[in-house]
Amino acid sequence: MKHEARAIRNPSAAPAGEHYGAARSAVLSHSGFSAALAEISSWPGYAPTPLVALPALARTLDVGGIHYKDERGRFGLRSFKALGGAYAVANVLRKKVAVATGKTRVDSRDLLSGAYADIVGGATVTCATDGNHGRSVAWGAQLFGCRCVIFVHEHVSQGRRDAIARYGAEVREVKGNYDDAVRHAAATAAANDWTVVSDTSYPGYRDIPLDVMHGYGVMAAEIAEELGEQLPTHVFAQAGVGALAAAICASFWLRWGARRPSFIVVEPTRADCVYQSLAAGHPVVVGGSLDTVMAGLACGEVSELAWEILHGGANAAVAVADAYALDAMRTLAFPATGEPAIVAGETGGTGLAALLAARDYPDIRATLQLDGGSRVLLLGSEGDTDARIYLEVVGRTAEEVLNES
Repeated sequence: MKHEARAIRNPSAAPAGEHYGAARSAVLSHSGFSAALAEISSWPGYAPTPLVALPALARTLDVGGIHYKDERGRFGLRSFKALGGAYAVANVLRKKVAVATGKTRVDSRDLLSGAYADIVGGATVTCATDGNHGRSVAWGAQLFGCRCVIFVHEHVSQGRRDAIARYGAEVREVKGNYDDAVRHAAATAAANDWTVVSDTSYPGYRDIPLDVMHGYGVMAAEIAEELGEQLPTHVFAQAGVGALAAAICASFWLRWGARRPSFIVVEPTRADCVYQSLAAGHPVVVGGSLDTVMAGLACGEVSELAWEILHGGANAAVAVADAYALDAMRTLAFPATGEPAIVAGETGGTGLAALLAARDYPDIRATLQLDGGSRVLLLGSEGDTDARIYLEVVGRTAEEVLNES
């Protein structure tokens, strides 16, 4: 059954052979990605998340192959966000210890040891969230020993609020949408000498979002290791403020150069700020409630840093109705015979949602330049981050889905 969906080519996309940063900002770097991988891979509980091949689904959708990067198991948070928020928290605290002690080198093992508990314990980190980023920041604060206050807008589900609070954070509601919560968090932090750990950047606030984005690059490094030389032809990345999409885009661009795949940004039709910005050639703010079941993507303003990458790095954008995201969750939960069941949240299956739309609309398939030989990479950014919503959508719990496969 067809639902609302649309796609555009990016008129400002970099030519296929253009080197990363040749005519555009090169804000994300090899050294930044390498430092994040070295740090995060040293944390307790680190393990690469699986890259799952789905050949039967690929045949159904008439593409040459599909790989799905399943982030549900990442550090027990059921989301890729642990790679960014917690990494940025660690860097904030390392710098505070270095300033207070005069030490030139402080790493996360020093923080985890409790050696600087008096310094770390006096710090407060904060952010606005749709759910997953706030959970990551709260987890990082608990892991490394500082205080945490998280701001949520009024449409964030109770399940996601409770998941944040379980890591010891104070959760406060802000009336309005995600962007209202971002502004409120920044103002409150400035008044109280707290540190904002956000994945969205804006004028005067770039260094911490850069850390977050370099942390997200761990996903790309794992994918490259798992794929070897069989590179994808298409990558579908959910946008939100654009931080994840830009991090993966930049990492692959740096790694593969002219061989990099076509990069496609996916958003909800009601919160399509990157889509609208690519169409206009400059950042566009999308207003309103931004109400969508794809909770992690309910954002109306593209991050300044993300835009610097995506305005040239994204080849196309797709906006899909909520119904496609829900169809994607059920498709992954109840796969064709012989393929593993995958638990994907409303945001996690967004890349597949775009593929389902391309199946239904030949013009979208043509715009994305998909054909029977396309090798597609999907970023499964989250699992059942709200178990109640997952049960309502799929009709089974995540455990039942996985046990029945």
